[in-house]
Amino acid sequence: MNVLLLGNGGRENAIAWKIKQSKLLTKLYVAPGNAGTSNIAENINLNLNNFKEISDIIIQKNIDLLIIGSETPLVNGIFDFLKSKKEHKNLLLIGPDKNGATLEGSKDFAKKFMQKYKIPTAKYFTVTKENVDDGIKFLQKLKAPFVLKADGLAAGKGVLIIRNSEEAIIELQNILSGKFGNAGEKVVIEEFLDGIECSVFVLTDGKNFILLPEAKDYKRIGEGNTGLNTGGMGAISPVPFFNEEFKEKTINQIIIPTITGIAEENFDYCGFVFFGLMNVNNNPFVIEYNVRLGDPETEAIMPRIKSDFLQLLIDTANKKTGENEILISAENCATVMLVSRGYPENYETGKTVFGLDEIKESIIFHAGTKIENSEWQNHRQSQVITSGGRVLSVSSVGQDMKEAVQKSYNSIKKIKFEKMYCRNDIGFEFIKKQ
Repeated sequence: MNVLLLGNGGRENAIAWKIKQSKLLTKLYVAPGNAGTSNIAENINLNLNNFKEISDIIIQKNIDLLIIGSETPLVNGIFDFLKSKKEHKNLLLIGPDKNGATLEGSKDFAKKFMQKYKIPTAKYFTVTKENVDDGIKFLQKLKAPFVLKADGLAAGKGVLIIRNSEEAIIELQNILSGKFGNAGEKVVIEEFLDGIECSVFVLTDGKNFILLPEAKDYKRIGEGNTGLNTGGMGAISPVPFFNEEFKEKTINQIIIPTITGIAEENFDYCGFVFFGLMNVNNNPFVIEYNVRLGDPETEAIMPRIKSDFLQLLIDTANKKTGENEILISAENCATVMLVSRGYPENYETGKTVFGLDEIKESIIFHAGTKIENSEWQNHRQSQVITSGGRVLSVSSVGQDMKEAVQKSYNSIKKIKFEKMYCRNDIGFEFIKKQ
């Protein structure tokens, strides 16, 4: 089985790491990949939105299975493009069609879908430049804090939680005026749900599903969940409050109605559904859908999956989800993200990363890294350098959360790059309760 995985983040490094363990794998390619994927696969420098180029590589490399890890090509219709080509009639695909991808590509579309299929979610109102006054009236009826979401893709940064109504009105105007680019042509105003978040993932063929390990990510840049939203500063799995009761509610009230809706809407959907949930008094509410795995949650759930992950993906792409049971470890995993100081706003890249060879008790998944060759005393040396805001994920497995977290922070002490930053409180609120 020749496999091509599209993406270049920590999520793709973790998926590649897991697929590499499969006996079914012949050759693994990652496009464009990063310094971490280059150690376990062949990186191909591709533009993820150049579908013709991707199609040519699929033919050239005799790809059997394509995994679309990143949301942008899915929302832009790569599934539909490839499915329309006769030369790809036997290609197995992990990812939804363009209609299905709209569950992530438009928050307004997702909220309407949830309403239609009676899936618990927050009250909302969608605003454009044409109905701003109505949007302001809706906002003023809500209790603080106020939640504003850019309708389209904004790299995990298009959500604002504001405690002052006057400031919320100003930010509403800012988003509509281009603060998040085209993603903010519509804005979804939501009531604030007071609770604790978790991320739940299923693998589905559009009719059946298997439940993957759940995770909790940490979105804010600052310790104590303060500061700006980011793409994620760390994650833990399992989630202590995701008990049997909450799990059953999630399956019956959210997952099953969602899969039912996918089938009834005739989405061609073989891939992942990510449910961003809020636990409100032990009841699950959907905050958002994603149509791919989360990042950094993937880096926390992959080490807990004991099954042949490639086999599960092949089953799903063949519309046979659930024919092989998924085996999940009872161990805990803690992932801490190392970022460039200044992220998620202005930060520097091109910094050399030191200490990776010293890590023994953690798994390093690369995100914003690349390999740079340099000359030193007539010897060519390959160095890992930073190329993004989120640079590395440090994931560790332990018998309990305390052990997993401690391993990750012990490993982080050995890693250095200029202006490195991480949160030092990932998973700590649950350690105190163990």
